Amino acid sequence: MKSLLIPSLLAGCAILFSSTALAAEFSLPAPGSNMVGQLQVVIARHQDTLLDIARHYDVGYNEIRAANPGVDPWLPGAGTRVLVPTQYILPPKPWTGIIINVPERRLFYFPPGQNVVYTYPVGIFRPKWPNPLGSTRIIAKVKNPTWTVPKNIQEEHAKVGEPIPAFFPAGPDNPMGELALETGWSQIFIHGTNKPWGVGMRVSHGCFHVYPENEVQLFKMVKVGTPVTTIDQPYVVGTNGNGQLYLQSFKPVEAYAKGGNAQQRAVDAISHFEKQTGQNWTINWQQVIDLVAKPNTVPTGININAPALSAVVASLPAQPYDFAPYGDDANTATPPPPPAPLSSSAS
Repeated sequence: MKSLLIPSLLAGCAILFSSTALAAEFSLPAPGSNMVGQLQVVIARHQDTLLDIARHYDVGYNEIRAANPGVDPWLPGAGTRVLVPTQYILPPKPWTGIIINVPERRLFYFPPGQNVVYTYPVGIFRPKWPNPLGSTRIIAKVKNPTWTVPKNIQEEHAKVGEPIPAFFPAGPDNPMGELALETGWSQIFIHGTNKPWGVGMRVSHGCFHVYPENEVQLFKMVKVGTPVTTIDQPYVVGTNGNGQLYLQSFKPVEAYAKGGNAQQRAVDAISHFEKQTGQNWTINWQQVIDLVAKPNTVPTGININAPALSAVVASLPAQPYDFAPYGDDANTATPPPPPAPLSSSAS
């Protein structure tokens, strides 16, 4: 049984519509490409965490960790080059409504009549509480939801020493956040969260968690009736229109994989993309094998003449990360104030 989420519209409860960092917004790529964004490198200061940097750039925990292997997420260290993986291969067409790739832990929203895409990291399901796959629609927009917690969820939390109450009123401590989009799947919402540092992790009982400030933006844009599609694609293939072929690899979700061969899935994804585009590349299959063995959320060149990712990253100019840490007060369902820019001398 999924979590029983009982929404209510409570008069007099304020919703913060003043936004902080908004979702990454990109113009749709030109024909012949299905990639948007670009990689970035920032220089961490002693007070920065990877989670601060990830949230500022609308990146999830899984993405920032995989992009920076060996870097301590809590103490990356002053002067550390941090790769910010803000380049994305778009999900398969049609680019309509909301598309969530569950293994990627990322949501893409294609607003009707606009040549843009918005993208957000999401927290996905805990083991034994799989997100549904398939298609549905947004059936309601809920301000200030409340949550009556089913007994099986209470019992699960109690077993691991994290007891939770039977009922959460609306407010900043509500796990459903302050805004929620209800889907046509029973008891499944796309909502904010009172634990935003869990975005990009496996934290939910079937719903999709987004940063509170992202939920504000999504809530404003999305209309009731918007299509919602969830997909299981741990291997995403794309091209930038300049002759390079890229693979983004994510850890397969065991609830969907059912013992499937991961390497074969990657090969099938590449073959399908070539068939779809009518193009053929000479593939560096060892690179593909390596990406399957060690998933990397960063789009990585897999054609035979593609430069190594390490060389690409080393060539990127590094910018100082010049924003105040979010701090403990930002770990609620209320969107925090925009991180204040600091002078570069504050490192």
